[in-house]
Amino acid sequence: MSVFSSEEFTTRLQSVQQRMAERGWSALVVADPANLYYLTGYNAWSFYVPQCAVVPAEGGVHLFLRAMDAHGAAHTAVLPDDRIHAYPEDLVHRPDIHPYDDIAAQCRELNIFVDNPDVVVAMELDAHFLSVRGFQAVQRAIPRTRIVDSEELVNWVRLVKSPAEQDELRAAGAVADRAMTVALEGVRSGRRECDVVADIQSAQTISVGGVGGDYPAFVPLLPTGDSADTPHLTWTDRVLRRGEATTIELAGVRNRYHAPLARTVCLGPPSAKLLDCAKATNEGMEAALGSMKPGAAGADVHAAFTDVIAAHGLSKESRIGYSVGIGFPPDWGERTVSLRAGEETVLAPGMAFHVILGMWMDGWAYELSESVLVTEHLPEPLTSRPRQLIVNE
Repeated sequence: MSVFSSEEFTTRLQSVQQRMAERGWSALVVADPANLYYLTGYNAWSFYVPQCAVVPAEGGVHLFLRAMDAHGAAHTAVLPDDRIHAYPEDLVHRPDIHPYDDIAAQCRELNIFVDNPDVVVAMELDAHFLSVRGFQAVQRAIPRTRIVDSEELVNWVRLVKSPAEQDELRAAGAVADRAMTVALEGVRSGRRECDVVADIQSAQTISVGGVGGDYPAFVPLLPTGDSADTPHLTWTDRVLRRGEATTIELAGVRNRYHAPLARTVCLGPPSAKLLDCAKATNEGMEAALGSMKPGAAGADVHAAFTDVIAAHGLSKESRIGYSVGIGFPPDWGERTVSLRAGEETVLAPGMAFHVILGMWMDGWAYELSESVLVTEHLPEPLTSRPRQLIVNE
């Protein structure tokens, strides 16, 4: 059963359908598993095969799943049985026919899809789990209907979190805190990277104080030594050595809501350049967080950080943050607002961001991040780890 009320799901659906009406869409095909979860509560590791929700202009959401997954969908989805639909098992991994052929045919039978040149159907054409073959199958089923990109409509509806969602993010922050505490204590000379990650993954899941963790959309990231200059590396079985710095990026997760967190550990005395970079970045974080008030644009937050590090002779080309909330592999970001130059989206209470300041240099790096909720005043950090370079032996 979902942790959210039926009233919350009704509000979510109404918000999506209102925006669909403004665009004149008759139906919306939702393939992003985070959006399926947001609209229906459905939560399973089944996104490796075709699945989707279809939102009609009026009425309830319909969920389409592989037969074996549809059988158990009622365990998590908040939909009645007559709106959970299965496609046959023998359609999985076939070169001659696709599950979306069956899904589209069912939608036509249900009158959700109508083949008419005056009708517009939107699809999440940039979702990770909607394939070209899936799109082509829908196109074959309604050849005269205009199909358009949804442009992440549901993701944008998700941007401002309800009070219940904010509570899930706070719980995720508590999980992130304990996972990072274990990680920072575990990075020691002579230990293997894989052993540190084993500790982290246990801490991300184990129940503490009545709060158990969920699996993250990303595995823990642990670039070490020379490889720390490259983000998004995972881990090896090599031994950690004195004189190296390790950047750690992980997330606490509670009921699919993510609170990412990053810190840097140096084994032994840090170099002068690492200390200087850490000082500048830490100051930049304070400036960025201080600018995250309702009415500020994403570009204002980016400028607050870049102005500070420029005074230290540093620069950063990539964005410094992005909106977060529900996450499924392969990403915990919402794919909406980025904190970067030119971002015009205005911050509002209830938005959540991962402010990540990765300074990836030549053969070394410093990484610092915070997950925060935008409030009426200053942002609320979801975690409580000190913002500093950690030095271990």
